[in-house]
Amino acid sequence: MTWLRSSIVLLIFLTLITGIAYPLLITGLSTTLFHHQATGSLIEQDGELLGSELIGQEFTKANYFHGRPSMTAGQPYNAQSSGGSNLAPTNPFLFQKIQQRIIKIRLFNHPENHPIPVDLVTASGSGLDPHISPEAAVFQAHRIATARHLPVDLINKLIEENIEFPPIHYLGQPVVNVLKLNLALDNQRAQGKSR
Repeated sequence: MTWLRSSIVLLIFLTLITGIAYPLLITGLSTTLFHHQATGSLIEQDGELLGSELIGQEFTKANYFHGRPSMTAGQPYNAQSSGGSNLAPTNPFLFQKIQQRIIKIRLFNHPENHPIPVDLVTASGSGLDPHISPEAAVFQAHRIATARHLPVDLINKLIEENIEFPPIHYLGQPVVNVLKLNLALDNQRAQGKSR
């Protein structure tokens, strides 16, 4: 019977340590040391919550950069239903969706025959990716410059200023956060009006 009592005491002790004390300690440390990241990397402007750096948003207007397609269930960028389409590269439905996206992007962006960056026609594994490649941003620059009546050089400069590089070169590719870039566009317009 002593082994049963020892097992129960050990179970309670380990539950208190690993189930309560450790999570509270880690949560407290992360909130104190990395407050922005621990609270969801939220982006606020003038006291208004605009989104998170970690979850993409659907932008459909011509005067904003568009992110990667999202295949989450229910609605695009649905964080409660994260996941890819799970369609194989040879699946005819996936091929059809990509062809539809190519046509839409060609009509919406350029009549010229520029190659479309792959991240503008394929969804990420999570369906929530907030980033696009710098090439995908540059591909959209002409449309945005036209819609906002701004020089293309200014749009390209904003893209360049918002490129995020990996901490170590071989750990990933440079990316652009779509929400941050669109906020930079809006701030550019506000600066232009105040001059």
